[in-house]
Amino acid sequence: MVPVEQLISSGIQIGTRIKTRFMEPYIYKVRPDGLFIIDTRKTDERIRVAAKFLASFPPKAVVAVSFRLYGQMPVLKFCEATGAVPVVGRFLPGTFTNPLSPSYTEPEVVLVTDPSADEQAIEEASKIRIPVVALCDTDNTFKNIDLVIPTNNKGRKALAMVYWLLARQVLRERGEIPPDGELQTPVEEFETKLSEVR
Repeated sequence: MVPVEQLISSGIQIGTRIKTRFMEPYIYKVRPDGLFIIDTRKTDERIRVAAKFLASFPPKAVVAVSFRLYGQMPVLKFCEATGAVPVVGRFLPGTFTNPLSPSYTEPEVVLVTDPSADEQAIEEASKIRIPVVALCDTDNTFKNIDLVIPTNNKGRKALAMVYWLLARQVLRERGEIPPDGELQTPVEEFETKLSEVR
């Protein structure tokens, strides 16, 4: 378990000012400035459930997707650590559904960074009937999503933290590191550097 202070300093619990009915069970409180706060215990619980699920697939059968800029480095690092396949930047239509597409890949499960930004990937996964695991913020809905990880899916540090925790837990579930083992890569390396954004 990551110390709560470390989770909180990454901003993993900071939601948006919008709350969907889907996300209500994961919301701990609302701040005076109107931001909804996600319950970090539920985030931790869901990371464990998702990691166990993802670890049940061959590494190359897992595709992790992020259109969001701050999600791209965390996805690349997650894939590097776990052997999953990254799809970052614009998701080309047909990536999962058109065998003639140059970007065509055949996943057995898809992990998305933000259901709003990664809508095309979710739609295609749904068409070919494969499960979708999604990082969901307070403003997301669960359409065509099978497993939710409630988290801030927009913050740079929050995305680094959640993907780092997920990668660590996947490797623990596979027995590649001990049950209390750590990742070789520090969480800071999962973070998009501001210099890369400009």
